[in-house]
Amino acid sequence: MSNASSLAAVTSLTLDGLAQLSEHRWIFFFVFFALYVFVLVSDVLVIYVICSQRSLHRPMFVLVAAVLLNSLSGSAALYPRLLSDLASGLRRVEVPGPVCVGQAFMVGSAGSSSFLLLAAMALDRYVSICRPLRYAALMSRAALAALLLLCFLLPAALVGGAALQAARLPLCRTRLRRLYCDVYSFVSLSCGGGAALLLQVYGLLCSAATMLAPVIFVLVTYGRILYICLRGSRTTSSSKALKTCAPHLLVLMNYSLSVGVELLQRRVHGEGEPAASILSSVLGLVVPTVGNPLVYGLKVKEILTHLKRLLRIS
Repeated sequence: MSNASSLAAVTSLTLDGLAQLSEHRWIFFFVFFALYVFVLVSDVLVIYVICSQRSLHRPMFVLVAAVLLNSLSGSAALYPRLLSDLASGLRRVEVPGPVCVGQAFMVGSAGSSSFLLLAAMALDRYVSICRPLRYAALMSRAALAALLLLCFLLPAALVGGAALQAARLPLCRTRLRRLYCDVYSFVSLSCGGGAALLLQVYGLLCSAATMLAPVIFVLVTYGRILYICLRGSRTTSSSKALKTCAPHLLVLMNYSLSVGVELLQRRVHGEGEPAASILSSVLGLVVPTVGNPLVYGLKVKEILTHLKRLLRIS
């Protein structure tokens, strides 16, 4: 192989992240296995409850189900491969180039969709609380379907474009200090130059459109909701309205924490500190996927009531 070759021409990439976990790999295996089983069972339970109960066939709960479905797709792109790698006993694993790009696309697309779905939830709560008389018209089935399509298709298109750019990058290295593949890491493997710079700029624009903008929208929207509720004279209804927003803010904090730690690690350590890179990888994997069902299953009263009834818990 020549010193520089494109990702499309590379047969495989090497993930070195397992070397940090190999000494206690079976402990990590059973921990991640238990977490994945929990994610699968809890997400499916909440989605089943929402789908089976007609009283929950409302935009707010449809969006919750969409968040959990998105979390399941992201988990499916991460946990099975990681469990297989841990069980193999290898300190380094060879991942075919196309498989690595595919995983990077799934992870990036699911992560970006999460932020857009939270923005859609904020819009739903704003219309419900601040424009109640127009709620039925503004959050109709057609409007909800359009929102869901935007939340899933826009990230898929943007991240797909980044993955295609990554596949054409000239690479000078093929060893990645990560537990899984992501688009940004391909820049660290590249030889630099205009193509890598273009991918970095494109990635920043995509992040601004699918992560930063939704976070700002959510904060501004909930700030407006808080202002209207505190200004209102009906304290009981205002308190009830604010409680419906709390779970969405908790999930936003989960995602923001995992993404923030990841970005901070890359900015401070880059790929030069294996332990920090692995820690950020684990946080990015565990915090959002495990946090979502906990928040929506325990903090949303309507869902919790039906879950208890389903599981026969008094």
